[in-house]
Amino acid sequence: MIESKTQVAIIGGGPSGMLLSLLLHQEGIDNVVLERSTREHVLSRIRAGVLEWSTVELLRRAGLGTRMDLEGHVHNGTRVAWGGAHTLLFDIHTYTDRHFMAYGQTAITEDLYQAHDALGSDVQHQVDQVELHDLTDQPYVTYTINGQAHRLNCEVIAGCDGFHGVSRGAIPASVQRNFEKVYPFGWMGVLSETPPLDDIWYIQHPDGFALASQRSPMLSRYYVQCDLNDRVQDWSDERFWQTLLERMPPELAASVVTGPSIEKSIAPLRSFVTEPMRYGQLFLVGDAAHIVPPTGAKGLNLAMSDVYYLWRALVGRYRENSEHLADRYSQVALKRVWDTTRFSWWVTTLLHRFPDQTDFDMRTRLSELQYMSESPVAMHQLAEQYGGFPIEDWG
Repeated sequence: MIESKTQVAIIGGGPSGMLLSLLLHQEGIDNVVLERSTREHVLSRIRAGVLEWSTVELLRRAGLGTRMDLEGHVHNGTRVAWGGAHTLLFDIHTYTDRHFMAYGQTAITEDLYQAHDALGSDVQHQVDQVELHDLTDQPYVTYTINGQAHRLNCEVIAGCDGFHGVSRGAIPASVQRNFEKVYPFGWMGVLSETPPLDDIWYIQHPDGFALASQRSPMLSRYYVQCDLNDRVQDWSDERFWQTLLERMPPELAASVVTGPSIEKSIAPLRSFVTEPMRYGQLFLVGDAAHIVPPTGAKGLNLAMSDVYYLWRALVGRYRENSEHLADRYSQVALKRVWDTTRFSWWVTTLLHRFPDQTDFDMRTRLSELQYMSESPVAMHQLAEQYGGFPIEDWG
């Protein structure tokens, strides 16, 4: 067995694990990243890219702002359409003086890996059979690479390995409490090399939800609500575009540029939170601890706030000789998690068609949208939540 040691073992080489690693390196805190996939696979994953301004500022703070500020598309809000003719703007800038940015997760991951290459960081790929040990005393991680056994001794483990990773399962069931809601539909998503709409659009329609999003000036992401039993092969390009355009108001549909899909997928929707987010010297980060439906574009942003809190906590431990922030990590992170989970649940409920939904339910949701379009108080409240709950220093 090959044995090594570090201060922080980071499980998972996605955006949250790599950003945490970079921030710790910049503070002189030694860490190793263990990632089960190949580097090429990690860099090829195409996922959400709508960034709250607190996320934008954190990435800039890590030295990752140059390309993002050049290529990212800054928005003042998101538009919503319903009833075939009604629209409103989730006007974040007017009510909160904030913006958000469309910048793809693939680009963020590329920026992170480039920064790590410049640092010569220890990022190990194709790691298999990962197990976490002795979490309450002297933690260590065992794993294999190409059949060779490894042991990594450490002082802290950051579980950034997603919903299906090993980190959450390392916490004893006796101290863990899980909360989950599974939604009775999915999202059929298409990526196309076509110019996106100028704005991000949510569409509430009697037949189901639709979304027009952006990845780059020549890369569009569209979604339509679909049945949970649907398969990707059930959705030809022709069927997808027809469904999308039928759910949009005519003027909006006329501005959509269609084209061959370059990627298709069906995503189930769920809300999930586990408590606590710390056990011994294991700290959960991002999807390892919580999942939100993508309707509010909050998943990546929640992971980034976890990274911020854990980075601050570890700086407190290693640079200030204080455990105060580490001891409060779970409490502080979960406050923002639950605020965001509630908002994501609410906006998902507002904009989707549920299988058991009655005409009464539909009319009340249409009335709520109309009310928000007419009430500055309601819009202010919505803008605060959609723009993102603040990430604050705490002491």
